[in-house]
Amino acid sequence: MSPVSFYKCLADDTRLHCMLLLQQLGELCVCELVTATGESQPKVSRHLAQLRECGLLQSHRRGKWVYYRLSTALPDWSIAVLKATAEGNEVYLSEAMGRLKQSPSVEIVCCR
Repeated sequence: MSPVSFYKCLADDTRLHCMLLLQQLGELCVCELVTATGESQPKVSRHLAQLRECGLLQSHRRGKWVYYRLSTALPDWSIAVLKATAEGNEVYLSEAMGRLKQSPSVEIVCCR
């Protein structure tokens, strides 16, 4: 993966939020990412599909829910960039993390 293609894939607020959340939390389902980003399910799913097409994410299905995580094929430098971005920009992720932690409905309505 080239640095140009990596950064182009992240050049959207929703995609970047999803990638940073997954870097921090490991694995999330679509409904958790919808809750965290505050975006609609179709929009989040479209962005997740783009990230998967870029080779940044991998997914698997458990029942009717699709779970996402960072691709195991990501180069080390790209993982380091995501980690440094998340650690250096806690404010950028704080609202999304707060929504995810405060939403008991995710566990009831969703996948877990």
